[in-house]
Amino acid sequence: MDNYPKLLHHGGQAGVTGSCHELRVSATAGILVDCGLFQGEEEERERDRWSSQGGSYPQIGFPVDHLQALVLTHVHLDHVGRIPHLLAAGFAGPILCSEPSAILLPLMLEDALKVGVTRDRELIAAALKAIGERVVPLLYGRWHPIEVGDGGELAVRLQPAGHILGSAFVELRLRDRAASPPGVVDEESLSQNITSNCGRETRIVFTGDLGAPHTPLLPAPKSPYGTDVLVLESTYGDRLHEGRKERRGRLQAVIERALTDRGTILVPAFALGRTQELLYELEEILQRNQGRFATRGLPWNDLEIIVDSPLASRFTEAYRQLRPFWDAEATRRVRSGRHPLSFEQLTTVDSHADHLNAVEHLRRSGRPCVVVAGAGMCTGGRIVNYLKALIGDRRTDIVFVGYQSGGTPGRAIQQYGPGGGYVVLDGKRHDIRAQVHTLSGYSAHADQKDLVNFVRRMRRMPTEIRLVHGEEEG
Repeated sequence: MDNYPKLLHHGGQAGVTGSCHELRVSATAGILVDCGLFQGEEEERERDRWSSQGGSYPQIGFPVDHLQALVLTHVHLDHVGRIPHLLAAGFAGPILCSEPSAILLPLMLEDALKVGVTRDRELIAAALKAIGERVVPLLYGRWHPIEVGDGGELAVRLQPAGHILGSAFVELRLRDRAASPPGVVDEESLSQNITSNCGRETRIVFTGDLGAPHTPLLPAPKSPYGTDVLVLESTYGDRLHEGRKERRGRLQAVIERALTDRGTILVPAFALGRTQELLYELEEILQRNQGRFATRGLPWNDLEIIVDSPLASRFTEAYRQLRPFWDAEATRRVRSGRHPLSFEQLTTVDSHADHLNAVEHLRRSGRPCVVVAGAGMCTGGRIVNYLKALIGDRRTDIVFVGYQSGGTPGRAIQQYGPGGGYVVLDGKRHDIRAQVHTLSGYSAHADQKDLVNFVRRMRRMPTEIRLVHGEEEG
């Protein structure tokens, strides 16, 4: 017979996407932490697996009737993208998340449904309504009880994770658990069972995605007092990021090159989080290079910043409305009269016709410009048209500021170009002549040192750490 509580992993345990973890507290009760989509090579493997079983991806391949709640760490698609399918599979519990996540979740899922499921507005509206009726916003730092029947007394508490606005790491507290029944425990149960003593309080922490210190707009995450089991992300478990000053200097150097050779800078960026952080940093660089402070007399006032993503524009507006959740530095900027997410040299492109015109204009004109567009891994979206038009121009700079999963065009560009490399976009080969840069310091993920420090700063160390959300090296 099974021992409880135990952890089950339905995604994210062997890669950086598809996060979905279950705490089973009894044979008839459990909760889910995140329910995300797979991406890149991981998505291809999932599609092949479902196809071999006569089904199609995405689906929910685990029981859901016993699940009492879904807890979200944040609203990136690799953590929330399977929610519509979870509801279709019969999940009927609440969706618990932070207050900002409750506002951002419908925007993210609406776009995902349009791209991956249907364009039928009525179906999308019905799905969003069903999801919205289940969302329960939670305050940071407050315990919230979850009914789990005879599985014990379970409570959840969210703490700021510093990854994107609204992100949280999840603390779970399980009390007065009934003693596990005697019997033989099979190998699978042994690997899943949580190391804990019957009859006492058990603490489990799911980090979700932890942010790096000094992430623009967001306060840095603070370690919990302690836990029995820690489920820790490891996206950058094998490397260190450059500091904020260094990364800003490298970004400025790329911009100076573009101002000199009249080239275009292409930044594939996730619509939520990375785009807003980039705007914050670009506003700072522009502010430092106005008038007599302009580096080497370059025409900084002529530099245009284009955000070509309707979804990113909507998220940016939501970020502006969520100023109470910004960190102290960002709040000081606003009080001084600056507008980190809305400044004079910023242009947003909404319609598809305007997007195509912008691509053609930059291809012909060679005007120095920074284009921030989705998707972050170049798997689709408007960045692809810019790449097809400009990746063969040696004046173009492609700047990666986020993780590129294996099997994505972004990883291919990052790994093989320039100088003899090529990438396949929309089924056609494109030689990479553009300059390619990776600014790891702009990652919204903690690096190896940050992850280790998150554990070391606990007063009571975990007895078990499970590494998830990472490739094997991480």
